[in-house]
Amino acid sequence: MRAVPALIVVVIACLGPWLAPHGVDDSIGNPFAPPSSAAWLGTDRLGHDVFSQLLNGGWGLIALAAFIAGVVTGASSVLGAVVALWPRLGAVIERCADLLILLPVVLALLMVVMSWPQWGTAGVVIVGIVFGIPYCARVFAAAATPIAASGYIEAARLGGESAGYVIFREMLPNMRELLLTQLGLRFVAGMYIVATAAFLRLPTGLGAANWAIMVRDNASGILLDPWAVLAPSAAIGIVAVSVNLLAGGRRE
Repeated sequence: MRAVPALIVVVIACLGPWLAPHGVDDSIGNPFAPPSSAAWLGTDRLGHDVFSQLLNGGWGLIALAAFIAGVVTGASSVLGAVVALWPRLGAVIERCADLLILLPVVLALLMVVMSWPQWGTAGVVIVGIVFGIPYCARVFAAAATPIAASGYIEAARLGGESAGYVIFREMLPNMRELLLTQLGLRFVAGMYIVATAAFLRLPTGLGAANWAIMVRDNASGILLDPWAVLAPSAAIGIVAVSVNLLAGGRRE
């Protein structure tokens, strides 16, 4: 039952463009007008309907964050199993991971996207994946180490089973709860990276109705129409928490 509210929030965010009463570029009133029957949450700095902007601004963030979360969690789970099965190789992987962990992700985001602006969304996704894997892989390695030392894993390896069989058929199924937990956490981290890129005006291809852009552009009118800033800010937090609740609900 914990997953139901999360599913509702995520579905509404994904279907938002079809539910919005106005187009994202439709001017329906004066800038920063208060809420009314024509604009339930008032208008933004250009006179656009905040409610329609809100419904249109979530699907891109969710899609990119979900992709980053899926790739990071999947790759990290495999790397964690490799580290546990082959400690010498794992030591090399962990030293490489340490170097990436020491570099702040926001600095890396600026370096990559500003150096190669033509990468756009791909650059943001690459940074999210590359800098998300090291920490996540360490978590999986810690969980996989006792599993790798268990009798049935040793029996499978002595029996000549392939590395792929041991990892995907024996080890990962025993870490499914951790997989779900990390998937939710990596989604939140992905939301943070994508929203930060949009807020810093880095090329993301998410469009002008993106929630992070709404917060940035409408901050100057927060005293005139607070909903132009508070609504997208709350939406980012609600979706992040909802996905974590969804992961928790699936574990149960």
